[in-house]
Amino acid sequence: MKKAEILDRIDNLNVWKKGGIRAPHKPLLLLYALGRIQNGQRLIPYTEIDQDLKKLLREFGPARKSYHPEYPFWRLQSDGLWELDKPNQLQLRKSSTDPKKSELLKYNPSGGLPPGVFRLLSTDKQFSADMATRILENNFPASIHEDILQAVGLDIENISSKIKLRDPNFRERILRAYQYQCAVCGFNVRVGDSLVALEAAHIKWHQAGGPDEEQNGLALCSLHHKLFDRGAFTITDKMKMIVSETTHGTHGLDEWLMAFHGKEIRPPQRPSYYPKTNFVNWHVKEVFKGYARVSERKTIINA
Repeated sequence: MKKAEILDRIDNLNVWKKGGIRAPHKPLLLLYALGRIQNGQRLIPYTEIDQDLKKLLREFGPARKSYHPEYPFWRLQSDGLWELDKPNQLQLRKSSTDPKKSELLKYNPSGGLPPGVFRLLSTDKQFSADMATRILENNFPASIHEDILQAVGLDIENISSKIKLRDPNFRERILRAYQYQCAVCGFNVRVGDSLVALEAAHIKWHQAGGPDEEQNGLALCSLHHKLFDRGAFTITDKMKMIVSETTHGTHGLDEWLMAFHGKEIRPPQRPSYYPKTNFVNWHVKEVFKGYARVSERKTIINA
């Protein structure tokens, strides 16, 4: 399989989509496999993937009552980027083409990228970086790319230099809408004439179809941007900041999060720039981690 064909298959992953719901199972499994390949391992036993991918889904996927690493482990085969060492031993469900999870645990097949892809990635570190970058760009905001790479044990030098740049006009419009300061903490430090560490955050991620418009953006300092994209806090349609009950810590929690919990963030200059409810709802359901802190649960949309 040639490089262009591999990248084309990544771009056309059959990722489950319905109404903007996030399903990062296959992208996370591929990145996890790339991390293992970097250490010389192609095939990974299901029992290991079951535990490790479940952790990745909890950390970088939307909050759910249950997580299903068995789905991508089996279904990624149909994308031509995955194979199992003993699939014929598994009894499939009558209602679908998937095996039961109990079958996977019983026979513990191993899965991994095809041998040809493995050999290519093992000898071409640059292509491994290109492949990982493509997966990240297609599925996650840039603010959390490094976090994901660290979590899967994938070492890519200068990842930021490979990231495709978004529309610079979006950043300028959002910063202007919020008067060039973080909507949460007011951070607006400049070095000379240049703003530093002030960013335009999408409320509904670009990768999920979120548009580059004022109603889908917030001006946030780099710290609050990352916390927002990791689901540590969200906002309501009344512009209140709400901290997740899963967010904790000993230093920085009070100063950077709890000090603003339940309070209105800085509004944009014009009413027409206020975040749209459907974008806020998406962030609450697909990014925000779990529940709001008890004192503010009643204020959050669809919590």
